[in-house]
Parts: sequence; C-alpha cells; structure tokens
Amino acid sequence: MLEIINYSKSYDGKKKACDTINLSVEKGDIYAFIGHNGAGKTTLLKSIAGILSFEEGDILVDGYSIKKAPLEVKKRIAYIPDNPDIYESLTGIQYLDFIANIFKLDEDRRRQLIREYTNLFEIDHVLNDTIASYSHGMRQKLVIIGALIHEPELWLLDEPFVGLDPKASYLLKKIFKDRVSKGSAIFFSTHVLEVAEKLCNKVAIIKQGKIVTVGDTQKVIQDKSLEKLFMELLEHHEDLS
Repeated sequence: MLEIINYSKSYDGKKKACDTINLSVEKGDIYAFIGHNGAGKTTLLKSIAGILSFEEGDILVDGYSIKKAPLEVKKRIAYIPDNPDIYESLTGIQYLDFIANIFKLDEDRRRQLIREYTNLFEIDHVLNDTIASYSHGMRQKLVIIGALIHEPELWLLDEPFVGLDPKASYLLKKIFKDRVSKGSAIFFSTHVLEVAEKLCNKVAIIKQGKIVTVGDTQKVIQDKSLEKLFMELLEHHEDLS
C-alpha cells in the first residue's frame, strides 16, 4: 500500500530532517510513527501527502509515485494534519460538500455518509455555522469526517487524538479498526504511547531524522512497555551522539 524507499529531506540543503528512511505499510495495518518533537514525523507525513517536495528516494502509494503521479496518489489518501487549518469562512456543510466534490462523490452517498458521521461525532447541529466559530476539537472532527466520506485507501494522520474529547477518541479508534478490516491502511504519528501500544500492529520510532527501530509492535517491545522502550532508545542514541 505505502512504500517509502531511501527517502531523505533537507530544508537547508545541509542537515537532513529525514535521513534515508525505508518503511512499508500494508493493507490492514494500523501503523504508529513515534518520535520526539522535531524528529521528522510531520516532515515525512507531508511528503507522503505531496505537500513537501524531497531530494532523495521515492514514496509509492498503491504503486504510484508521489513524484511522478501525484494525483493518482492523492486520490487514494486522506491527510489529517495536527493543526486543522481549514477554510474559516465556510460552514461545516460547505466544507464537507467541497471535499465531496473534489473526490466526485455521488450525491446520495455523500448525504448518507455526512449524516452518519456528523451524527456520530455530534457536530450535526453546527453544520450551518461557519468554521470560524468552531473549537479546535470541532474542527478536528470536521476534518476527520471529510476524510471518512471519500473512503481513502490510506489514512495519514498527524497527532489525530490531540484536541479530541474521550468519546471522539474512542470513536476514532473504532473507526480505525473498521477501516483496516475493509482493506484500508492507517499510518499516524502520536505521542500517546499507550494508545499506540494497544491499537497498532506495527510501529516505527524515529530519532533526529533516522529510524531507530521498526517492526511488529509486540516483537519490537517484547516484555517492555512502548514507553519504556522509547525512552531507552532515546537515551541510547543520545549517548552515541
């Protein structure tokens, strides 16, 4: 589904924000991408989504290169940033219709899904209000619904649980499991290590732009917690630097 091949990205032409990253995300994966602030998580996610260009390597989604066939990649993905900066002058329903139009969704299907998910996330009563009046959590819910209605093959999410209330977080985790059971894949960054440990079948940890461990979650953590492993890896690589 997602192949990251010898990927590197530099902002200044010198220091690499991400350095020779190789990862593979398969259909059915819920894949956690973990690292400290500034480790390179958002850089990689934005490159997969086609927001950032990069100098070395390639990124493939369903066999299509983000460099050579960006529209084919973007048809298959949904990207949810950590800070949902969306069109504040639009109403909630105008935003969802805008997303549905981009992906050419059938009118009946879009109405069904918009009704289903806005009721589920309890924002149906504010759909006619402008997004400028929404809280951070409400905006996050709206962006998540925008991703859900076009039923992407690959979800890319940057800190998706930040700003969500406990009920919305629970619903999102249920939706993750439902989507991957139907053949989608989910690749997301998070600082909530307890959620990653319980939810994800695979994990990658990045430190200063380099992957320091990757694999099946239980094989990676063995008899430790993900939090303990993460701290040990950070301390080990700090000692080596």
